[in-house]
Amino acid sequence: MITIWHNPRCSKSRQTLALIEDKGAVTVRKYLEDSPTVDEIRETLDLLGLKAIEMMRPKESAFRELGLSKDDDDATLIEAMAKCPKLIERPIVFANGKAALGRPPEQVLDIL
Repeated sequence: MITIWHNPRCSKSRQTLALIEDKGAVTVRKYLEDSPTVDEIRETLDLLGLKAIEMMRPKESAFRELGLSKDDDDATLIEAMAKCPKLIERPIVFANGKAALGRPPEQVLDIL
C-alpha cells in the first residue's frame, strides 16, 4: 500500500500523485484537512531521516506569523507543523515501511 500526504493545490504534489498512481493502490491523505498528529510527524521524520526544519516550509507566511526560527528545536517545530500543516513540505509518500519527499517527484520511486 502506498500513501501520500497530498496537497492538490501544489504542482509537485499533483505530479507525484500521477507518478505513483500506476504503481498500485494509493491512499491519498489531504493533510491540510486531516492534519498529522505530533506522533505521526515524529514517525515521518524518523522514516525520512530528517530534522524537523528539513521537513518544513520556512518561507510560508505562517512560519513567521508563529514566530518560528530555523534555530528552534525539533519539538517546537513539530508542534507547529501539527498545528499548521501547511508548514509541512509536500508531498510525502509512504511505502514499504519507508518515506520519501516528492521533491522532485521522481525521488519517491526509490521506496516503491
